Amino acid sequence: MARPAAGAGRQAQVAGLLLSALVGACAQTGDPPGGPPRTTPAAILRTVPESGAVVPDLHGAAVIRFDEVIDEAPGGASSGGAITGLGQKIVLSPVGGSGVVKVSWHRDAIHVMPAEGWKPNRVYHLEVLPGIADLRRNVTKKGATIVFTTGGAVPTAGLTGTALAWVEQRTLPQAVIRAALLPDTVPYVTLTDSAGNFRLPNIPPGRYRVWAIQDQNGNRRQDRREAFDTATVAVDSTASALLWVFVHDTVGPRVKGVDPVDSVTFRIAFTQSLDPARPCRCGRCSGPGSSTRSRRGPERWRTRSSGCRTHSSDSRTRRIAIRRPARGRPSGRPLLRRAPVERRATPPPPATPHGCASSSRSARFPTIGWSCRSRRHSRPARSTWFACAALT
Repeated sequence: MARPAAGAGRQAQVAGLLLSALVGACAQTGDPPGGPPRTTPAAILRTVPESGAVVPDLHGAAVIRFDEVIDEAPGGASSGGAITGLGQKIVLSPVGGSGVVKVSWHRDAIHVMPAEGWKPNRVYHLEVLPGIADLRRNVTKKGATIVFTTGGAVPTAGLTGTALAWVEQRTLPQAVIRAALLPDTVPYVTLTDSAGNFRLPNIPPGRYRVWAIQDQNGNRRQDRREAFDTATVAVDSTASALLWVFVHDTVGPRVKGVDPVDSVTFRIAFTQSLDPARPCRCGRCSGPGSSTRSRRGPERWRTRSSGCRTHSSDSRTRRIAIRRPARGRPSGRPLLRRAPVERRATPPPPATPHGCASSSRSARFPTIGWSCRSRRHSRPARSTWFACAALT
């Protein structure tokens, strides 16, 4: 009877040993099979069409293939709205019409297709921006630009430049640059880098209308109340443009406040930024004891342009210093001088109409008209007997 008990105990020991071995094997840490995990971001293997290719009959989508699977980043492009998903990392231009570009994810490839289709005899720029991630969250640090044409050779002219924020006095990163070859309106599109610089290589030579837009809603278009700047640039082989971006408004700046600085200087604050290239016109300064004493008569003073000095402390303020004249005859060249008084001869009184008597006021002031009323009636009458008075 003892043998079955011993056999049962031996089986229990074997089961315990197996369980401990299994637990110990699961608790061990190590690299998964296949080698260490990849720490470098995905790289572009090839593109269709290739950069520099001439494809007269291009059908289907352009393909950008990577060496590993990339993150899907759901989203797309919507007409008039913000660009989301992989569409944020792809810039295809020039695209006319609504400007919608279809971007789709295919595991290790991105397919790009303009909504209007590929147009003949056009130079296309397909720009891949930094920021594409793989499944291990490795993000690309550099972008790439693929240039191909649907007719003719690839041009060699280029346009570079810098976008600056005027009010903040700083460079403008991630600004949208649009350059349209005149008289066409379909632009090439790119974005500025972290230093506010942009580059458009391999574009046809000619005169370009260039926009720099501070894109706030992410649709890569110029909308109302968005800061922008424009310039016309002639591109032969190479050209450069400097764009100062600011909010344009049809209403001029208004005075916001005036603060005295000292006895002869005060500071004027405006509601908007002022153009530093346009000087402040201060040909006439009014103040007690300084410029204007009286609006009439020989005591009227007129200041010269050197009587006021303007200083700009920032883009929205102007400091104006008024030089006051010394009492009596100042030494040296005076800053203020009397304006010549023009004396006009008093015109002679007009002739009194027949049957009317002019009043005494008509001899002192020029007569504008005659008001005649009947002696018998309070309203005007057609009789020849009137009592007339001159009106001034």
